[in-house]
Amino acid sequence: MIARIKTLLKRVWPRLKLRTILLSVLIGVAAMPVAGAVFLRVYENTLVRQTEVELVSQGAALTAAAATLWPGATPPASPPDKTAPGYYRPEHTTIDLSGSTVLPARPPALRGGPPADPAALAALPALRPVIDETTRTTLASVVLLDRNGVVVQGLGLGGSHRRLPEVAAALRGETRTVLRRQSDYRPRYSFEWLSRASGIRLHHARPIVVDGKVEGVLLLSRSPRALFGGLYEDRGKFLAGLAGLILILVLLSGLIAGGITRPIVALSRASRDVAAGVGDIPDTPATAAIEIRQLYADFRAMAEAIDRRSRYLRDFAAAVSHEFKTPLAGIGGAVELLQDHGETMKPEERARFLANIAADNARLTQLVTRLLDLARADMAQPGTGQAADVTEVVHRMVDALGGSTLAIETSLPPDLPAVAVPPEAIETVLTVLLENSRLIGATRAWVSATADAAAVTLTVSDDGPGVAEADRDRLFEPFFTSRRAAGGTGLGLPIARSLLAASHGRIVLAPSAGGARFEVVLPVADAG
Repeated sequence: MIARIKTLLKRVWPRLKLRTILLSVLIGVAAMPVAGAVFLRVYENTLVRQTEVELVSQGAALTAAAATLWPGATPPASPPDKTAPGYYRPEHTTIDLSGSTVLPARPPALRGGPPADPAALAALPALRPVIDETTRTTLASVVLLDRNGVVVQGLGLGGSHRRLPEVAAALRGETRTVLRRQSDYRPRYSFEWLSRASGIRLHHARPIVVDGKVEGVLLLSRSPRALFGGLYEDRGKFLAGLAGLILILVLLSGLIAGGITRPIVALSRASRDVAAGVGDIPDTPATAAIEIRQLYADFRAMAEAIDRRSRYLRDFAAAVSHEFKTPLAGIGGAVELLQDHGETMKPEERARFLANIAADNARLTQLVTRLLDLARADMAQPGTGQAADVTEVVHRMVDALGGSTLAIETSLPPDLPAVAVPPEAIETVLTVLLENSRLIGATRAWVSATADAAAVTLTVSDDGPGVAEADRDRLFEPFFTSRRAAGGTGLGLPIARSLLAASHGRIVLAPSAGGARFEVVLPVADAG
């Protein structure tokens, strides 16, 4: 199951940059306390609004009972039509801890005012049991006021609360809920300062409407459920939230591990294995960051280049050893014969051995020279701002290399663009190709050119015997030649290829019905 999930994740995992992974983790970590604080604020505000909903419910029930039991209340002639539009009028919460003003604690009721309304006093015996039974369950404080705001039942009996804004609004027929500080509040816990609702009490004033007139007011108040008490009561939910938070941290750590840590560890291990000559290059992890993916690609290219270069050096050393061994053996044998029998040799024999030594020496000198040319070609760097005129270079080389033994014809368009290859490199390539044609016995050669927006392609062909099918794959290998007896070193074409590669050009053996045919691709120079 886990393996299938990992396979699915690897298949759908997006390509992320390293900075994206780090930024995501840092934002996630930084957002956790902010998210926690926001959650606590929202949760606390929810607790306060829940308390307001409870006061609204109690007030609606108590005022409905009071309106029914009020002296002189006219009972409805018929039951109300509950299907009539606007019959149901739900009341929404109005308190918001972040925006509502917190008023001072409710002041004591003012004394010395008018006496209580007789109608309110007459309704009190019937209402008192209802109020008492309600407060026993809800723990809310309920104060009954007459139509003048005088306290008939509850704290401040006989005094007036008419000047309180919530009571004044209720006397006008409006329902009003306000926040007030608790005068007798004492913190029980040292961390209660974290809660904005600590020391706050909700006061809900609701008019008692009898036959369309406000006959009294019910003033209910209650402290909201404490934040930390609510957290304790809902501890199961918060433990689940904590588990979710830990899961997010695990996912973030997995993001770092899968995108950065594990790929780097695997690449480090692969580097040690490659250095020791064992092991394979690991596949690029699907969860790796884009920069790590590029690092894997660069490492793979580097390892392949090192392996290719190692094989090249090994084969090159073997070829050099073989190429040098033959003339050195000839020189050694001739010298040994001259040392042992030089005095008894005939002059023509001595001359023949000395000629062999001179020929082998010339062969070694030519090999050393060509090896130096190959080394310089391999180390060549692309030049900047190169803009060679192909037509001029071709005509110059044709004049220099053409003659009675090899006739050279050209077919060049008049508007060939300049190429980003040094003229010396083009001259060397043409010299190698045309001299090879002469060496294999060709009598005629042709040099033509075509161009497009990206490159100029020179085609060099001859009427010689061509390249044998068995030799085509090895033609550009160092020291490979089919004309060694005629003085060929097998280094001309490798030198030409290396010189072109340094300028992002290339040379290939093209198919031909007769003779040899090479295509030399030269990148066009930047017009700017």
